[in-house]
Amino acid sequence: MIRTGRLFTIAVLAAFPPLGAAGASQLLVGAVNKLPIARTSQTIELTAAQLAPIGEKDLNRIHVNDAGGKDVLCQAVDTDGDYSPDIVIFQADFAPGETRQFSVSAGSKHIHAKEQWKAYGRFARERFDDFAWENDRIAHRMYGKALETWVREPLTSSTIDIWSKRVARMVINDWYMVDDYHVDAGEGADFYSAGSSRGCGGNGLWSDEKLWVSKNFVRSRVLANGPIRVLFELTYDSFDVNGAQVSEVKRISLDAGQHLDHLQSVYSPRGAAAPLTMAIGLKKVANEQVRFDERLGSLAKWEAMDKKAGNQGLAIIVDPKTYEKRAEDRLNLLLLTKVGAGNAASYWAGFCWDKAGPCGSPDAWFAYVDQFAQALSSPIELGVAVQ
Repeated sequence: MIRTGRLFTIAVLAAFPPLGAAGASQLLVGAVNKLPIARTSQTIELTAAQLAPIGEKDLNRIHVNDAGGKDVLCQAVDTDGDYSPDIVIFQADFAPGETRQFSVSAGSKHIHAKEQWKAYGRFARERFDDFAWENDRIAHRMYGKALETWVREPLTSSTIDIWSKRVARMVINDWYMVDDYHVDAGEGADFYSAGSSRGCGGNGLWSDEKLWVSKNFVRSRVLANGPIRVLFELTYDSFDVNGAQVSEVKRISLDAGQHLDHLQSVYSPRGAAAPLTMAIGLKKVANEQVRFDERLGSLAKWEAMDKKAGNQGLAIIVDPKTYEKRAEDRLNLLLLTKVGAGNAASYWAGFCWDKAGPCGSPDAWFAYVDQFAQALSSPIELGVAVQ
């Protein structure tokens, strides 16, 4: 996430030396980390409007260079599904309080190599309509309609499953191909059983002191598929919420280098639906260490994994301004948050594995979640100007 503003642009960019005589074909971008903490793999977004002075309509031809002239990996992203990119994203690391400078220009169309992919996802029809996605740190899957009626192991659940990986490369396709992903052959495995719980940040609606959840998704749509960000939508048929019928479109994104996904739900209620309250959950397990911070809107925990596979941390983060209260049911620890204008709400959820780093202990995981929540409230600030 970013913040921009004219006064900020003037103040920041005035401190930078000229990059060279590029005319209006080049933009200068200043990016500031205002927190006293280091921030790695921070995603910076430039909109089509910000990039317009370059005069290049095909955002796949936009190039970003750092202050040393090094080409930075970037990705054109179509956020609205019209098959035309409307933002360009790239990533950078920041020291505490650091300001960084980048130049942006047009060039040849990007053809990324397979080895550059750090985020990826797809619909897996061959596995009863899974949707699986990953980045260079973590992997997940959610369940589609065909799994509800599979004769061997039917499951009706809108949970979020965990795939624990210990390699940076993309593994989804290989694991599905070999079809032995419950055994760790050196890359990680599926050790987690989400079942009908909320798993790692699955959501539902809260009414009459009860959790109401949808069935499996019925449609999927991929909007962006790496190398930096995977972005997709899942559509859920109407489900009962205390007598009202509510359908849902869920948008999920995961950027490279991160342990938490961004999840956004837009609900369409029919009938006598009162103002909606979303409930986001983490599956309960025995002997878990749980920590809640109302100020940051975060619920994090640390737990032993099945099959003696080690330990993992799970977390959810909501906007503290929309947070309502904590709750729980038989299967889940829950955070409740208000559904806002347009019946839309969003949150963050994810996990880590102590065999994959960098969070090898509960203290390290809780610190990571704290810093992630702080970063959400203080995005990297941008100044953009023609050079």
